[in-house]
Amino acid sequence: MESDSAMVAFPLLTTPIESNYRACTIPYRFPSDNPRKATPTEIAWIDLFRNSIPSFKKRAESDTTVVDASTKAEKFAQRYADILDDIKKDPESHGGPPDCILLCRLREQVLRELGFRDIFKKVKDEENTKAISLFPDVVRLNDDIEDGGKCLENLVRGIFAGNIFDLGSAQAVIFVDNSGADVILGILPFARELLKRGTQVVLAANDMPSINDVTYPELIEIISKLKDESGKLIGVDTSNLLIANSGNDLPVIDLTRISQELAYLASDADLVILEGMGRGIETNLYAQFKCDSLKIGMVKHPEVAQFLGGRLYDCVFKYNEVLG
Repeated sequence: MESDSAMVAFPLLTTPIESNYRACTIPYRFPSDNPRKATPTEIAWIDLFRNSIPSFKKRAESDTTVVDASTKAEKFAQRYADILDDIKKDPESHGGPPDCILLCRLREQVLRELGFRDIFKKVKDEENTKAISLFPDVVRLNDDIEDGGKCLENLVRGIFAGNIFDLGSAQAVIFVDNSGADVILGILPFARELLKRGTQVVLAANDMPSINDVTYPELIEIISKLKDESGKLIGVDTSNLLIANSGNDLPVIDLTRISQELAYLASDADLVILEGMGRGIETNLYAQFKCDSLKIGMVKHPEVAQFLGGRLYDCVFKYNEVLG
């Protein structure tokens, strides 16, 4: 992860950033709430993260890259549970009050302190291998659709379908989400269509592993495997496709803290796409940009569905156009 001094704000956020942007869609508390007492929303989210501990512990136990993984996985489960209990008793402990970014960061911090760097690596590799084998067929199905509007609709449906695992602009920036079907069968066919139409596409991926999100090195490797001997993506030139390290290390993203590389590449983009529940819904659904933006993802937490007035596995497609 880049040092704090190297992190900058995403240049296309509406300014002043301090009054226009907060990396949390769902308000966990309000100014009138008692700062020393957890709110019902905070308690609900703390419980959600607590309920995920057994699945993370199971993944950690099977991490063959860590010596004595079983014992360390148990330590992770206990430490993270203790932290969540502390926050529930005192919301201002451990850097609180809590939001989804803090709760994710604390979980990753405990895992990394114990030596766990990528507990979902095995499942990511398996899913990527399957998805790479299906990529040509998915692309050809889209290419066979003659109606441009229906082709784009089918590509968007593919993004939603891929996201379960878990355009006319001159330049587009896409913050990608999960490994496997999500990025390979959802985002990459969509990006390929934009390239076909002459758009420059920047794909931004995580600097470090977090859950099953695709990382910058993994995305480079995936695309190299999908390209043919002439460097094309099933017949489409990729000279306008750029892969950027976002500087992020969580399954959610705070756009006031991204890499300088991404800030440079994104500075003159016409469209920003945030894909996935963590980036597109939980932290940036209401983020305002200086250019057109698209937030796209599937609702996979009951708490998010309740806040949005929808149902579990509803799809969110939020397009904001900047006039003038």
